Amino acid sequence: MLKDTGERIIPENMTITNDMLIEHVARYHFASELVYGRVLDFACGTGYGTHILAKNPKSDVTETIGIDLDPETVNYARGAYHHPKSTFLEGDVTDAGLPEKLGTFDCIVSFESIEHIQAEEQFLANVYALLKPGGTLILSTPFGKGRGKPCKSPFHVHQLTVAEFLQLFPAYASAHFYVQRSALIKPAEDHYAGQYPLGIAVCKK
Repeated sequence: MLKDTGERIIPENMTITNDMLIEHVARYHFASELVYGRVLDFACGTGYGTHILAKNPKSDVTETIGIDLDPETVNYARGAYHHPKSTFLEGDVTDAGLPEKLGTFDCIVSFESIEHIQAEEQFLANVYALLKPGGTLILSTPFGKGRGKPCKSPFHVHQLTVAEFLQLFPAYASAHFYVQRSALIKPAEDHYAGQYPLGIAVCKK
């Protein structure tokens, strides 16, 4: 049994009414309607989301690769979420050598990861390098008080403000933003975006 750290989503250990489980699963189902081709789940955790992306019969996904830093978590994902389209690998999302090791992807999904990462610029550089021209990035994070400011979670480096989140993607050809509360995901609008705890960006390179 994989140990629960308080941040890790382990569906088998959670009830169907758990708010954190609901919001995480909702994001992957949202993404499953957008992804195609070769897909990278960057900081995939226990692998349930990679599995959702791989098995959606309405998508044109040909391969999913889930990357996570923790070897125990990767081993759990391999055992719990086997699928012919999926591979789970151990790796650091801030490793500058990842693009050379993995090649490029049509789509990259990275949910609730950037708030854990001190080397934010390297992480974003890797995402950009790993994404094919014309490819799709889907990235989410919880909103907070901003860079360098303490937040309630002991697992987070910090939590970006809405404005900081919107400014993360200047190199992309387009970026569309959504907000989330529990299972509800809707397009972001200036007059209410700050009222939602989570943001999602869908970007085209």
